[in-house]
Amino acid sequence: MADAFNAPGVAKPSGVFSNAAWQPPGRVLHIAGAVSQDADGRPVAAGDMAGQTRQVLENIRAVLAAAGGTLDDVASVTVYVTDLKDLAAIQTVRREMLKPPYPASTLVKVAALAKPEYLIEISAVAVIPDSRARRPA
Repeated sequence: MADAFNAPGVAKPSGVFSNAAWQPPGRVLHIAGAVSQDADGRPVAAGDMAGQTRQVLENIRAVLAAAGGTLDDVASVTVYVTDLKDLAAIQTVRREMLKPPYPASTLVKVAALAKPEYLIEISAVAVIPDSRARRPA
């Protein structure tokens, strides 16, 4: 798990994230932006930010599992959204799926994602301990 913290003298995050995270020993895994699609590439949870966030994090969890990791190994995420009105839904799902200390996080509002039905995309950086890290077959 990344050694995340909130720095004194800096505003405490208002969401489900930490100001910063030390990279622990292990193999660094960069996970490409994940969107709300199933294993066959079909969009999931159209129009539902909470549902799409859950699917995106499940997709990231699957990538991590293939490499020997878990969501606890995520040190930072970059979250891209097309609309800021549903931030509470994103935070609720993150609280369900992530444990403190939360990863460092950046949120970016974008005009659009790769397909109009996608509301959210998340890329992640995880550090998987050498004892668990493996290259998927």
